[in-house]
Amino acid sequence: MILTVTLNAALDLTYRVPHLVPHASHRVREVTERPGGKGLNVARVLAALGFATTVTGFAGGETGRVLRTLLAADTADAAKDTAGGSGSLTDALVQVAGRTRRTVGIVDETTGDTTQLNEPGPHIAPEEWDGFLTAYRELLGRGAEAVALCGSLPPGVPVGAYATLVREARTAGIPALLDTSGEPLRRGLAARPDIVKPNAEELAGITGTAEPLRAARAAQRRGAHAVAASLGADGMLLVTQDGAWSAAVPERLAGNPTGAGDSAVAGLLSGLAEELPWPDRLARAVALSAATVRSPVAGEFDGPTYERMLPSVRVRKAETP
Repeated sequence: MILTVTLNAALDLTYRVPHLVPHASHRVREVTERPGGKGLNVARVLAALGFATTVTGFAGGETGRVLRTLLAADTADAAKDTAGGSGSLTDALVQVAGRTRRTVGIVDETTGDTTQLNEPGPHIAPEEWDGFLTAYRELLGRGAEAVALCGSLPPGVPVGAYATLVREARTAGIPALLDTSGEPLRRGLAARPDIVKPNAEELAGITGTAEPLRAARAAQRRGAHAVAASLGADGMLLVTQDGAWSAAVPERLAGNPTGAGDSAVAGLLSGLAEELPWPDRLARAVALSAATVRSPVAGEFDGPTYERMLPSVRVRKAETP
């Protein structure tokens, strides 16, 4: 089982409009509603790949109820789509008093660009955070192969929360991947996560270095065992204790990039679970990321695009700056 943590889960709404014009009224052509937040997106991709996954974090209020109802439908779909396999999606979200946030993505169908609006999360009381830590320790003890710690922190959660969760995973002997930004990432590095997955901007923000390979080395010195940096259309850079590689797909795909980084996390985690060599994990992450751009919503990927892209991903040794 792979565990994903989404402390600031969301109900994702995606609106598609023919053309987005500032200061104008729009007729929405299509609306989709999905359980969201980075860790939930990761879990849905893992389940689609055939992996048993468990999601935890916080959920509350009417929005949280809708999110969990949709997640239950995803669970049923995962079981149907992987009949005879191991793919599954288990809800272990922790109930809180506050209301789960919503995010709104507005897709301009003319350009393919997406405008994102993210609400703040619910305020988490100290006793709710303590209750989550208890539940998290119990989940780690149920045979987790790896844990992904993903996304922003809701109000009330300590800024060093991810550092605490990384240390708990290390104590349990479970590899931890950290995908966050800013001060939570900076503090999380000190807890020595097995992998961190920032984008280039986030990596520069915590290291003060804009050159990705140099910045990744700096993040390693601050505690990360491996750094997988998303480079947008230029693919991904992976720096480990065994070597450094870069990878990209041979063509640029038009579509919705929301959730592409989450699919990359799923690729890295699934490769870890299968004990693949680092370059193969990187190739899978990049192919899944590209296939997600061709999907209309986060947490999904286009299967034919993934199958086509995986053998064509270019993985190259990265030169030390």
